[in-house]
Amino acid sequence: MTPERETPARERTPAGATATTRGRPRLDQPRPPRRRLLPEWDPEAFGRLSERIARFLGTGRFIVWMTVVIIAWVLWNIFAPGDLRFDNYPFIFLTLMLSLQASYAAPLILLAQNRQDDRDRVNLEQDRKQNERSIADTEYLTREIAALRIGLGEVATRDWIRSELQDLVKELESRQDGHGVFPTERTERPSGRDVEDR
Repeated sequence: MTPERETPARERTPAGATATTRGRPRLDQPRPPRRRLLPEWDPEAFGRLSERIARFLGTGRFIVWMTVVIIAWVLWNIFAPGDLRFDNYPFIFLTLMLSLQASYAAPLILLAQNRQDDRDRVNLEQDRKQNERSIADTEYLTREIAALRIGLGEVATRDWIRSELQDLVKELESRQDGHGVFPTERTERPSGRDVEDR
């Protein structure tokens, strides 16, 4: 007998519709996240930060602190010894800092206003839907009240029953005065009538 030759086990690849090819990604699985060159940031967190800054820029505290900083800057650069001054008389560096602060403040304020406009739009839409529901409820209640009034118009009230009973009493009294309410003489039926009815 000859020894059987060992054949290397072949790698089995699935065939058919569920077969995967090496070059194509599978459609039933999500793609792996791609690496980005720029850092990612949360727009909601940035929007909240811009709103906080815009709220601070719109307070009296900011104006007071800004005035104190500018006055201290100017006084330092006028009265400090010459070698400690960092921005001489035309105060070009101060102008640069103020224009830089203004160039950042304006977009932050606009971003905060845009977010506030979005919130106002959502609130306005919710108020409009609430008003529509209130109007629909009011119309429904108006129809129900009208139906109840129509139904109550057909219900016998105490006054109506009292007036009807008074009319009946008057009618009974008028009959009693005339010829009596209940006849005293009974009319006898002929005995043969029962037979005829059968």
